Amino acid sequence: MKKTLKTAALFMSALMLLTACQTGQKPSSQAVSLQAAQEAFLAKVDVDYAHDLAMRIIEIRDNEELGYRTAGSPAEFEAGELLAAEMEAIGLQNVTKDPFTLDTWTFEGAQLQFQTVDGIEQTATLGGYQTQIDTDGPQSYEVVYAGQGTEADYETLDVTGKLVLIDINQRENWWINYPAYEAHTRGAVAVLAAQDGGYSEISPDALNAQDICGPADAPALSISRTDADALRKAIEGGNGVATVTLDAKSKVKKNGTSYNVWGVIPGRRSEEMVLMSAHYDSYFDGFQDDNIAIALMMGIAKSMVESGYQPEKTLVFCAFSAEEWGVSDTRYDWSTGAYNQMFRVRPDWAGKVMANINFELPGYNMDYDATQIRTSYELSSFAADLAATLPKVEGTFPKGVEVIAPTQTWSDDFSMSIAGIPASVTALRGDFAQTRYHSQMDDETTYDEGAMEYHYNMYGYMMLAYDRMAVAPLDFAPRFDALLKTIDEDLMEAAGADHAALKEAAQKARDTAELAYQRVETVNAAYEAAVAAGDFAAADKLLDENPTLYADVLSAFKACEDALVRLTWEDVSVFPHELPSMNLTALQLALKALEEGDVATAVDEYLYSVDNNWYAYDWSRDTYDYFTNYVLDQPEERLMWGAGRIVGHEDLFDTVRSLLAQYEAETPDCSREIARLKQVIDNQNQLLTDLTKEEIADIEAITLMLEAIAG
Repeated sequence: MKKTLKTAALFMSALMLLTACQTGQKPSSQAVSLQAAQEAFLAKVDVDYAHDLAMRIIEIRDNEELGYRTAGSPAEFEAGELLAAEMEAIGLQNVTKDPFTLDTWTFEGAQLQFQTVDGIEQTATLGGYQTQIDTDGPQSYEVVYAGQGTEADYETLDVTGKLVLIDINQRENWWINYPAYEAHTRGAVAVLAAQDGGYSEISPDALNAQDICGPADAPALSISRTDADALRKAIEGGNGVATVTLDAKSKVKKNGTSYNVWGVIPGRRSEEMVLMSAHYDSYFDGFQDDNIAIALMMGIAKSMVESGYQPEKTLVFCAFSAEEWGVSDTRYDWSTGAYNQMFRVRPDWAGKVMANINFELPGYNMDYDATQIRTSYELSSFAADLAATLPKVEGTFPKGVEVIAPTQTWSDDFSMSIAGIPASVTALRGDFAQTRYHSQMDDETTYDEGAMEYHYNMYGYMMLAYDRMAVAPLDFAPRFDALLKTIDEDLMEAAGADHAALKEAAQKARDTAELAYQRVETVNAAYEAAVAAGDFAAADKLLDENPTLYADVLSAFKACEDALVRLTWEDVSVFPHELPSMNLTALQLALKALEEGDVATAVDEYLYSVDNNWYAYDWSRDTYDYFTNYVLDQPEERLMWGAGRIVGHEDLFDTVRSLLAQYEAETPDCSREIARLKQVIDNQNQLLTDLTKEEIADIEAITLMLEAIAG
């Protein structure tokens, strides 16, 4: 009932506002309601076109056997040319290729030959990571097995000049860069990494590729579980070493060029934009990630053109390159194309683009009850309302759409968001990530036509809905609701941080956000009514009478992203005060355990989660320092979307190592470690206090912006 009354009130307000703006102009011949525009779009939906285009793009590859179309490679360039030509062919205008500078990677291929323990010659096709290795043809090497490739695994091994076979679970344990760098510091030629769960679980024959997050001169290659098991038996049969032949060519080059490719359907108000995007680089075939997504974007563009729709805003369709990787030797080495587009090539798009619709995996479905969309906090209300209007596709997603917020770092929409563009993405499903993601099993067999049709309809509807709005439909209340839930009053009280003031500021912002959204909805409803009637003079007058509202809403969003988005060492988006809060929770519990003489609990359950100190458990001091310092000490241009997002760092390497040495002692002496933890707790208390003050000031400034929107 509350929702019904609010909707009715908004409708009446919109009618009153529209009536006040009427100029007496007769309806235009272009008059069309949003519903009619959506129906015209649906009549032109062409799922077969999208599927066929995806299959055409897949044929463009750097590695004839495995695929791969990677950052700045010849295949990526060729695919960009195809997409530019296709954009023109389907009727997009002003087709543009925006060049930008990045580190390029071309994986031409790698093969390993060895003799099994049974004396059979076996050839293993290997996958690649973004590292430099060129054997200049087949070369003979010794290979040893090093377990998980941790520091402890090398205690009795000499790997200088050798290949190192390791097992890895990048989901539950660590990323490939840590064992690759550890082997590199010991003089190894390269790591051969076999998945031990986490990814590529679909088949023991699956290879895997992930971004490297490390230096190019610490090479890594992917080997299937099947081939790795046979090779390990050969190593065991050879007293710990086997001789193999490796032929590999993987090239990384600094300061190359790639291109983001985009075209438009021009709008009546050309400076206002809606952006749809997907990325055209891929590992292996990359059918779901992201060829069918590029094809979905192109299909929607084609259907829009063929429907004859005349947009209010300029509809932009952008194919990003270098999403999977694009900068060597940084933790934040993906989303390179999108970041460059928004921050270096077209920074003027921020403030003009109302919203971004980004695509990943739109043709995938494993009999899910619902599809998922991940959005910026501020778009979650709009997305939920839109979901209720979508047409059904028989047998597909019977429970509709699940909305998740906020955006996270895993795809290009995060770069959009921090640039000040509210964004959404088709969410990455867990089972796909663990089974087929970034493997050669991400192929056409994963295609579900019903899912594709559902998403085709859904995101066409979404783009049309955005186009018929005066301003971005941003509801800021969900962000502050989420913030309020993260305030730990007892912990902040102990730290001396003003939790009451933070709570008061966030609650005031949340209440003001409700008023701001009511105005946004009212103006948007009046605008759509005017456009639907073909009374564009009334629509324009409405904006003339609210001259800064479009920019004000987007400015407030950008302020929220700048002030209230930080990252953990695992790249998860959090509020600033959460970083020291999480550390303090773990530190205080670890201190209590040590004071009670319980070293095991302190080490096993708590210290592991403080910043990135889990590195200290398995990696050498060299590796710990390398992957800490390249986050804290690199220039912003190499950190890209991660720059400034991690706040504070506590180095507990020596403390962890000291406690590990006393792990099984009957009477451990933890006095030094207790003193160190107390010092670190003091540091984190101060950090929490300082960040809380900053957060309060930032929220108060944002509240003033929301008050201006509310009017």
